[in-house]
Amino acid sequence: MGIADDAVEIRAQGWRTLAALHGLLETALERRLADTVGLSVVEYTVLDALDRQDGWHMRMQQLARATALSPSATTRLVTRLEDRGLLTRVLCADDRRGIYTELTATGRDLYERARPLHDEALEAALDEAATRPELAPVVDALHDITVPDTHRVG
Repeated sequence: MGIADDAVEIRAQGWRTLAALHGLLETALERRLADTVGLSVVEYTVLDALDRQDGWHMRMQQLARATALSPSATTRLVTRLEDRGLLTRVLCADDRRGIYTELTATGRDLYERARPLHDEALEAALDEAATRPELAPVVDALHDITVPDTHRVG
């Protein structure tokens, strides 16, 4: 194996490690959210993204980026959450083609109940991952990241 091949293998191993950590975290979060508040991880992600917006609304394309879903998958997800009374869609006042998605009061209340459960499950899953030698370096790297408080961004 040449130097270029070594670099490719290192990146591939890094990707496999990251995927393994993601799987562990998603499974823990999915279980906790589904069992306690009846949300999937991606549904929680939508509520979280909307809650972080000043005014609690986003255009559908912004929401698709925030959730890493395709536009059609985002539309289906928003429709399901809207049917549950957690979101609503409104026309953009300055661009009639634009549609915003907003949290309802019910959606905001559910998010407020889900957030501490999500955070606890995430912390516990990261603690578990830190005990696995193959995942510990990635967990350590995550703990070293300094992010400004962006709970509410406008």
